[in-house]
Amino acid sequence: MIVRSLDEVDGTDRDVRTETWRSRRVILAKEGVGFSFHETVLYAGTETRMWYANHVELVHCIEGEAELTNEETGETHLITPGTLYLLDGNEHHTVRPKSDFRVLCVFNPPVTGREVHDENGVYPLLREEPVAAD
Repeated sequence: MIVRSLDEVDGTDRDVRTETWRSRRVILAKEGVGFSFHETVLYAGTETRMWYANHVELVHCIEGEAELTNEETGETHLITPGTLYLLDGNEHHTVRPKSDFRVLCVFNPPVTGREVHDENGVYPLLREEPVAAD
């Protein structure tokens, strides 16, 4: 059994920050459960272009609001608390938070925690063997 708080993740290598977002990666590939789980805040007034060529991501908004654009179709959606989106087709997408946008994310395959978006908005597909729970 794994029990872990966000406070335990703060300031560790699981707490990844960039110019436009902060992602606290609570469950990672090394836990060996087949997915990773993150609490992420995208900052108000920023724009983040992403393309998960190697992952499927589910995003559930719990605070704030943002405009989500599917860059392949031009379709836009207003994402607010209680709304989720699933990137099940490796869609190129852009998120433009109107306020700080707090989301819970699940990735499959799981990330290792070292990933950041490359110049195309892609996370590399990194593999890591599971380790025994603490």
